[in-house]
Amino acid sequence: MQTLKKIAITMGDPGGIGPEIIVKAIASDVVRGFCIPIVIGSRIVMEEALALLSSPLRLNVINAPEEAEYSAEYVTLIEAGDLHSFEKARATADNGKACAACIRMAVDLALEKKVDGIVTAPISKEALKMAGLSWPGHTEMLAELTGAKDYAMMLTGGPLKVILVTIHTSIKSVPDMISRRSVLKTIRLAKKAGNMMAMEKPRIAVAGLNPHAGEAGIFGDEEIREIIPAIEEAIKEGIPVAGPFPPDTIFHKAYKGEFDIIVCMYHDQGLIPLKMISFDKGVNMTIGLPVIRTSPDHGTAYDIAWKGIANPSSLIEAVRLASKLRS
Repeated sequence: MQTLKKIAITMGDPGGIGPEIIVKAIASDVVRGFCIPIVIGSRIVMEEALALLSSPLRLNVINAPEEAEYSAEYVTLIEAGDLHSFEKARATADNGKACAACIRMAVDLALEKKVDGIVTAPISKEALKMAGLSWPGHTEMLAELTGAKDYAMMLTGGPLKVILVTIHTSIKSVPDMISRRSVLKTIRLAKKAGNMMAMEKPRIAVAGLNPHAGEAGIFGDEEIREIIPAIEEAIKEGIPVAGPFPPDTIFHKAYKGEFDIIVCMYHDQGLIPLKMISFDKGVNMTIGLPVIRTSPDHGTAYDIAWKGIANPSSLIEAVRLASKLRS
């Protein structure tokens, strides 16, 4: 029998849908068949999530991943977050501190090779800020905690896989952040991501920044100055990459199967088409970390939190992918 991987699932923001979708995911046959899930979170939060859903699962609190075993009867938990009470459906400083503490513990366990990967439930950037934490999101937090220097956000959904040169920044700042180095780094990480997903020679496409990929410099010269030189250097390194392609056509090409991964210049360029076709099953990956990390591609959804109606599909896909990835 194949040994199941141990996957740490962080609780996410206690006030959001994370605890609920974790219980639903662990109850699913998909997750049970792929790994041994270990929740990193608060006992009181997870007990309340089980009660909310009238789940037949019981909470099994352990001290270390070595104690975790496959079970169809339990939600296995390692306590973190130090919460004695929590507020639902809104951002609070205490909730922000708790979700950050869970992430720190999960990272430590992954770096110590006590778990095989991390799946992070949604957090609130507002709650992190209220807690005095400066990270704008999971990606930057995980990079700092693991000491990663070259990293990128990648998202998968249906036939699309996109990886981002810039992440959480304003649109007006994007052109100045598009450099030969940043684009080349992301192309290399796209190749690494393909290898993690068992693609030895992933077909990588690079999207342009400007309409029509600049139209030979008429609509902007970032393609000529920065993006094309990066692609040429990557080709010299033996990376199977092509472009830059006009952003309004490259996603259709990938959707039809011509490319495996698209290198996108900014956040919404990649996420809008992916979420349009795969909103409920999109998965976020951080490439370049020394540990495996995936996440559902949605937020805390305070508007529906703690009502028992949240869809766990994206989290289920995130757990499945984390269990399949090669480090």
